[in-house]
Amino acid sequence: MNVTKLAEKIDQERIDLAAAFHLAALNDWHESIANHFSLAVSSDGKQFLMNPRWRHFTRISASDLLLLDADKEMSMDEPGAPDPSAWCIHGTIHRTLPQARCLLHVHSPYATALSYLKDPEIKPIDQNTARFFNRVAVDMNYGGIAHHEEEGKRIASVLGNKRIMMMANHGVLVVANSVAEAYDELYYLERACKTLILAYSTGQPLNIMSDELAEQTASDWELYSDSAFSHFDEMKQILAAQGSCFAD
Repeated sequence: MNVTKLAEKIDQERIDLAAAFHLAALNDWHESIANHFSLAVSSDGKQFLMNPRWRHFTRISASDLLLLDADKEMSMDEPGAPDPSAWCIHGTIHRTLPQARCLLHVHSPYATALSYLKDPEIKPIDQNTARFFNRVAVDMNYGGIAHHEEEGKRIASVLGNKRIMMMANHGVLVVANSVAEAYDELYYLERACKTLILAYSTGQPLNIMSDELAEQTASDWELYSDSAFSHFDEMKQILAAQGSCFAD
């Protein structure tokens, strides 16, 4: 890829990642000025875009995103550098898991509520919940706000090659190859967790699918993987119609 095309690619990736912040706020997945999204832009995954420190999701534009290097601790000395917890989680994952190109971490209401339960497993009770059958890592060892490299390494180790991680007593983390795929995954994850929490709230026993049916349903979802890009494009059109500043 020549320099011009590479620059154009990174510019588009900036726009897509910025859109994800606005969509998170639109869907009520944001929390104050906390949480971070990141996207690898180098082949080894170590150079990545991330939101600047303490900026509300609805005020983040493509031009605001920081370009960081996971191998350079001095990145934390730059203006607007992310807080230590963001560097600990995102920096370590981008440094050690090159397949995790886009990383979205939120404390969205229903996924976070499920992470607070003693059993945070997403039970396959419908089409959406079954999407995640045997495809979620669960971190049951929350140790407080992540500040240190060792905690980042532990989190990355638990995530491994999974796309989703339920973080007990904390929230949820989603990784994918692109912003569109990560956004679509997070969207369906929150929908699935909402369905499960509402089913739990009835107090009645859950009608859980067999392992065979749940696996078949999860595999069938993979046949529709291209829909993630159409979903994300449609949502960007909605943001543009609302006058969002994400592309600035």
